[in-house]
Parts: sequence; structure tokens; C-alpha cells
Amino acid sequence: MSKYNEKEVLTLLQDNESQRKGFEMIVAQYSEQLYWQIRRMVLSHDDANDLLQNTFIKAWTNIDYFRAEAKLSTWLYRIALNECLTFLNKQRAQQNVDLDDPEAGVVDKLTSDPYFSGDKIQILLQEALRTLPEKQRMVFNLKYYEDMKYEEMSEIFGTTVGSLKASYHHAVKKIEKYLADAD
Repeated sequence: MSKYNEKEVLTLLQDNESQRKGFEMIVAQYSEQLYWQIRRMVLSHDDANDLLQNTFIKAWTNIDYFRAEAKLSTWLYRIALNECLTFLNKQRAQQNVDLDDPEAGVVDKLTSDPYFSGDKIQILLQEALRTLPEKQRMVFNLKYYEDMKYEEMSEIFGTTVGSLKASYHHAVKKIEKYLADAD
């Protein structure tokens, strides 16, 4: 099996003898996509790697509970986004946060990351994204970077397509305003 085929992978996952091989195929197929989705949320390469590993550990330990009612990618994105939220909430709770600027230092953390090679506009976009509420940021990242369909996002977030469209629209407007004000 050289090309990824979800039906074949699901078949492999159902058999204890071939389950590990099926999961290895999942990891190979989705690692890069999930890494970048996580990285856009937490910004740090090291944190993104840790959360990606946590995502796959959770997926592996719960693989027997996957009912194939949604696509594997949807299930994995849901796990990854939950991992990101948990991480960000813990991070916020551990830091002494300036109440006037709760996102202070986030861009400094990004630009000091040796794996970040962005230019000024990328830094501005990241600053703008940090001003968004988490759900809007997640919706924006999935739509803008992954070009994910609203129907699939609806399964990940457990919400309506209409509310996701509204979240994306509000996110775009806030980003546009931030970028215009930055000029």
C-alpha cells in the first residue's frame, strides 16, 4: 500500500495483528498537517512537537473507541485542538499575565524561536491572530491555512456551519482591522 487509503487503514485498525501498521500509516499521513495546525496555535516548535506527540498518544490509546462515524482526520483534529486548548489554558494559568495585555510576549516567543523564519507581515498576522478569541483563531486557521470545509469543521467543533461561517467572518474582519491599524 503505497498510497494512503482510509478504508484500508480502517480495516487494518480493526485487526489486532495489523493495528500498529494501520496506525503508522495514520501518523505518516497526518503528522505534517497536524503539526502545522498545532504550531499556529502555540507558535513554538518544541511545544508543537510535544502536543503532536500527545495527540498521537491519545489517538493510539483510544483507537479502539474510534467508530468511523467521522473521518480519521476529523477525529485527529479534534484531539489536537483539545490538546492545544488544554496546553494554552495551563500556560495561561502558570504565567503572571498582564491584565491589560494578556498576549504580551507571545510574538517575542515566536521571533526568538530558532525555527521561525517569518518576515514582518507574518509577524503582524501572528500578532493579529493572537488578539482573536481561541475559537475564532482555530476556525480561521483551519479555513485559511487548511482550506477545510465548514461541514468538516462542524464535526470537529460540534457546532453549526452557520456559526463557523460567522466566526470566520468576524476573525477576518478583526485581522483586517488589526493590519490596517498597524500601518
